[in-house]
Amino acid sequence: MAGLIKREDVDAVREKAHIEEIVGDQVTLRPAGVGSMKGLCPFHDERSPSFHVRPQVGRWHCFGCNEGGDVISFVQKIDGLGFSEAVEYLAGRVGIQLRYEEGTGPRRTEEPGTRQKLLEAHRIAGAYFMEQLLTPEGAIGRTFLAERSFDRGDAEHFGVGYAPNGWDHLLRHLRGRGFTEPELTATGLMSQGSRGLYDRFRGRLMWPIRDVTGETIGFGARKLHEDDQGPKYLNTPETALYKKSQVLYGIDLAKRDIAKNKQIVVVEGYTDVMAAHLSGVTTAVATCGTAFGTDHVRFVRRLLGDTSAGGGVKLAGGGSSGGEIIFTFDGDAAGQKAAMRAFGEDQKFYAQTFVAVEPSGMDPCELRQARGPQAVQALVDGRQPLFEFVIRTTLATYDLETAEGRVSALRAAAPVVAGIRDTALRPEYARMLAGWLGMDGESVRRAVHDAGRASGGATGSSSGGAPQRSAGDRTTRADRSGAPDRGQVPGAGGGGGAPSRPSQDDPIARLERQTLEAILQHPHLVPAQQLDELPGDAFTVPAWRAVHEAIRAAGGLQTAGQRGASEWVGLVSEEAAGPVVQLVNELSVAPMPEDRPGAIEDYVRGVVGAFLELGLTRKIGNAKSKLQRIDPTAEPDAYQQAFADLMTLEHERRVLRDRDS
Repeated sequence: MAGLIKREDVDAVREKAHIEEIVGDQVTLRPAGVGSMKGLCPFHDERSPSFHVRPQVGRWHCFGCNEGGDVISFVQKIDGLGFSEAVEYLAGRVGIQLRYEEGTGPRRTEEPGTRQKLLEAHRIAGAYFMEQLLTPEGAIGRTFLAERSFDRGDAEHFGVGYAPNGWDHLLRHLRGRGFTEPELTATGLMSQGSRGLYDRFRGRLMWPIRDVTGETIGFGARKLHEDDQGPKYLNTPETALYKKSQVLYGIDLAKRDIAKNKQIVVVEGYTDVMAAHLSGVTTAVATCGTAFGTDHVRFVRRLLGDTSAGGGVKLAGGGSSGGEIIFTFDGDAAGQKAAMRAFGEDQKFYAQTFVAVEPSGMDPCELRQARGPQAVQALVDGRQPLFEFVIRTTLATYDLETAEGRVSALRAAAPVVAGIRDTALRPEYARMLAGWLGMDGESVRRAVHDAGRASGGATGSSSGGAPQRSAGDRTTRADRSGAPDRGQVPGAGGGGGAPSRPSQDDPIARLERQTLEAILQHPHLVPAQQLDELPGDAFTVPAWRAVHEAIRAAGGLQTAGQRGASEWVGLVSEEAAGPVVQLVNELSVAPMPEDRPGAIEDYVRGVVGAFLELGLTRKIGNAKSKLQRIDPTAEPDAYQQAFADLMTLEHERRVLRDRDS
């Protein structure tokens, strides 16, 4: 077993793996002041972005759930990796060859590079499948693609390949590349039989399933041979890399246009994704062997930067500030059922949700083949709001020519309208429902109101949607910078055990916090000698005093001046004890109230000057008290010394004020 990764290599990974790029693969980030970016937190549901990244110091922090750290800890948390695995993943991305300590220090429980070995196996397998598509045996796969109007260039663009119809072709290929049996088993590319391992995919057309970074983490396989007794589609099983409830096929190709266009189109199959992209709908993705679920919702919201609270939503056409989710379904009963499931998930979005259904029942692949790329674009452009589709689908099952049918239809559709999250939309859909039913508006509005009460309140959804929370239900409140009202955060929340922090209304505590933010984020603008000479009790709030102690232990501002911003914060974090690390991280990422680059220096000088003056004022008060307690007649020398000390402090305060004026 190899030992620990060398410290200098870990530091090199932190330096070269730009945090805004790594986080940006998972979260849509937008500028949030000088040197700061923000987006929706990937670790908890929220409406307003409170997740901040500060590239200069290489740190991230969420002011909603109080999670935070550096680029390595982000990868650990987002991908569920151990420290070494996260470092190995990042090293692979930035091209650093890691070295390991031998014979010293604690031992790892697994071989180094486990994740990288699995990814490498998938890269080799993907290349192998693509090569096999061009062989004589692969002709059946090429024919399948050609019949759906995909040429060789299309296959190469999407990485489509062919798994030969044998038991151990890939197995022998990977063994020849040095992979061990445990590694081959862990990939999910093999199955275990009574005689050992054999290829899971045989005689099938292969699509590589990639994560948002473009790494292949699994495969989807379509059967081609009539004697194949397996399912029509066979996917990679759950592995350390592949979690089907969190994967979207095509996300690696679509992610940038999704963020740019604020739109995502969810189709049903691999060929549908291909057809959509080749038709100009480059925001198309598909689930992989599972329904669109909660994990997909969270992922899509982050990509869209979905922060809208539902206001200003239009009933048809056009976009919204929260973006668009467009589901394409077949026009048959299965497609309608899928749409009803999507309606349940819709309540978790703050973007608009639409349905695009081709009347004749063709999917995007069939549509492109029959009518050309423009027909696929027209399908997406002709989307209709999901609510309208669900309501009309519900009404279509009743005979609206009879009074009984209309009443039954109203009873079925009223809970759907009552379950609409956006309160501004409910009365509009109630009016539309009355028109579709041919009933008076008051009767329909009453039915919708009663349905809402019966389901526990109109803000909930009988279709499985999550109830809408009011602002008062939140555990934290966001201020204009995206950080929470610190008066609502008695402790560190997500970290547990951190020193309690005071209310934001305490001016002294607020000034101490701002001073520490300046020291951590802009140490080169802070007067090093004056701050480094401060005693340990210069900060009165226990939490901020603990951070100051870590700063002093890291060598103070004299050390900071010799280090880069990221390295400086890292040194302070290493000196922080336990939960204080979280406070250091938070302070190093917190947005500054000043958002003009040219004004940062004045802001830092003003904050630090005010803090130093506060300390001098406190000392002057103590000196005056001491002077009053001395009898000048009985102790003339002590009185003269105390008076001189007081004058020295008064002079220091005047000099400080003159310099800052």
